Amino acid sequence: MSRSADLAVIGGSGLYALLADAVEQKVDTPYGDPSDVITIADVAGRSVAFLPRHGRDHRLPPHRINYRANLWALRSLGVRQILAPCAVGGLRPELGPGTFVLPDQVVDRTSSRVRTFYDVGAVHVNYADPYCPAGRSAVLRTAAEREHAIVDGGTMFVIEGPRFSTRAESRSYTAAGGSVINMTGEPEATLARELGLCYTSIALVTDLDAGVEGDHGVTQEEVFRVFRENTERLRDLLLATLAQLPEERACPCPSTLDGITLPFELP
Repeated sequence: MSRSADLAVIGGSGLYALLADAVEQKVDTPYGDPSDVITIADVAGRSVAFLPRHGRDHRLPPHRINYRANLWALRSLGVRQILAPCAVGGLRPELGPGTFVLPDQVVDRTSSRVRTFYDVGAVHVNYADPYCPAGRSAVLRTAAEREHAIVDGGTMFVIEGPRFSTRAESRSYTAAGGSVINMTGEPEATLARELGLCYTSIALVTDLDAGVEGDHGVTQEEVFRVFRENTERLRDLLLATLAQLPEERACPCPSTLDGITLPFELP
């Protein structure tokens, strides 16, 4: 029996499961298979879907994730608001490992990914403010109540990966105003906007990027270790925030793309 959900969490590196007593939901999309089976459960009286971005066995590197299938699958289940935790590198010395950052801007430096659902037709989508203000407010309010320190605001640079940055690249991102760096934030947030989904990124800093300080570059082992050490803090923040998200959307995020003739039928 299929279940619907109005909220979703897309789990990043190290967060492959979230919900207790969940049912599995396989979803077919016009864009192929999502990263994994979606699980759905009730959280504080709300129906919540969870999708591990890299798959439960972390088999998908950032550039091989089927972002279009993931977002389409969630919308087809009824999801309209998404929390998207992710592992990031800090581009500033004060944003060290274990820091929560709530970005308010993003810069896309990816190069090989399909960034849009609009394969035909001239369609332009407002993206000045990529993250949902109501979602961000709910995260900030929850963090304060649960006594989780969080940095409000910052620009996330998203790079292609899978390699980490050179020192020169890292320094250039910092000089351009970057706060944190990541490999999966785009085109995920863009595709969410095209489907009329409210999207809120929650970044967990796992390392200082190569150009910030230190005598060695970032390692995958370091990233995974720090994420594991902070997984329970992140779970607590996510589950408590889900209970704070408004049942009725009261934000400027478009629920539909008004005035635009879509080249596809929305799920």
